[in-house]
Amino acid sequence: MTRNRISLLLAVLLLLVAVTAVSGQAYTTSFITSITYQNVGTADANVTFNFYNEASGTAIPYSVTLPANAGSSLYVGNVSGISSGFQGSAVMSSDQPLVATLVQIPQSTTVKNRPLSNGFSAGASQVLIATVLKNTFNTNTKFSVQNVDTTNVDITVEFYPTGSSTPITVTETNIPPGAAKYFDTGALSQLGTSFNGSAIVKAVQSGTTTPANIVASALELQTTNVGARAFEGVTGGATTVYMPTALCDFYGTTTYYAIQNIDNTNTANVTVTYSNGNTDTKSIGPGQKASFNTCDSNSSGFSGAATITSTGAEIVAIGKVGGAGRYTAFLGETGGASRLALPYVRWTSDTNYNAGTRQRAFIAIQNIGTSTVNNVQVSYMNKNGEVVGIHTISSIAPGAKANSKAIDATLQAGHSQTELDEFGTPDANPGGGYGGSVIIEGPSGSQLVAVVRISSKVGSSVVAEDYNGIPLP
Repeated sequence: MTRNRISLLLAVLLLLVAVTAVSGQAYTTSFITSITYQNVGTADANVTFNFYNEASGTAIPYSVTLPANAGSSLYVGNVSGISSGFQGSAVMSSDQPLVATLVQIPQSTTVKNRPLSNGFSAGASQVLIATVLKNTFNTNTKFSVQNVDTTNVDITVEFYPTGSSTPITVTETNIPPGAAKYFDTGALSQLGTSFNGSAIVKAVQSGTTTPANIVASALELQTTNVGARAFEGVTGGATTVYMPTALCDFYGTTTYYAIQNIDNTNTANVTVTYSNGNTDTKSIGPGQKASFNTCDSNSSGFSGAATITSTGAEIVAIGKVGGAGRYTAFLGETGGASRLALPYVRWTSDTNYNAGTRQRAFIAIQNIGTSTVNNVQVSYMNKNGEVVGIHTISSIAPGAKANSKAIDATLQAGHSQTELDEFGTPDANPGGGYGGSVIIEGPSGSQLVAVVRISSKVGSSVVAEDYNGIPLP
């Protein structure tokens, strides 16, 4: 029987016993990973997790069963065999297709952001990390590279400083299958006292020149404040990239785009076109990155989407959101799908939200096709895979976005309003427990992308984190 595999890069420092972090520093905070995952197949999924300590090829197994369409979560701190100080990766395999989003839970009284990133169904011999920082904007980057090949691999990381086409090179050898290597820019002397740029990671089978498959994820962690965000490395670029959300001082929140030219020879001439027609243009040298601020081209209060185009070279892009307590990141998309999976979705009442005990998910859906898409169905499913509500979006114009949340949905027969008002929480799920997921479906041939923003209240402030919707066949 065919086993579907998903590669997972866990927290940069996953401790089962909380440690004391320097007050106010996300960079010194420890995290424990919760893996939220969804069975997007048609039958019960028999799921096996194999966990690997850093640079170790010895698996720590854990198995579960998950009904069709159901969503669940695994708190890695509760897995037998994983001890305090574990830092590593995992591979999920199943007889049904799965999707997964990682939630990094801070072990801190001050750091409240819970960075989000998606698992990978495949790797490549080259991975691009569009933005890398060391002691820049009071932020350091920690990223991990996982071997998803069948043999040991050697990796080379080329760090490109902003404004330079000459890389700084760091290597690592003999990483076993399934295992990962972690890179902390704050500890990399090769980058000097500070660094602002991007990275290209390449892999070969150990001791050869034969390309090997890898994946990568990154955390950006503030060194003097509490912000923490995550995003995935990507395996290729494009000349058109779509951003499902673009904000300028929208309730105090602004979107920024970090755009990397992945060509080592040619300059990329980049234009960001916002959904209101406004544009911003910059040239980016070979291997370099540039930053775009939505407010440079839009007035305060703008909320929309963006399309990024490049001539001369392919690019990759990361969206970042800042202001009003938000500190998030998401990937620019190079293509869409008519069906998207969102493994991690929640909603809760004003009382629970304002108390900071539960979260709310806000979904932004962009139509990247060339014609209007009608009757987009957003199906909200409980932990058992039952559809408790459907939000029908009547139309989304080309390049535009629409929004959805659980309480926008129409309650389905046999379910109670509480299941939407407290979606994904123990109050809503049969038998209790957390777990809520969404399937977005447009007409056949439609091209949709989505970003989910998970928002939490902390006192009078709000923190948030983002992840991308996952395309389905």
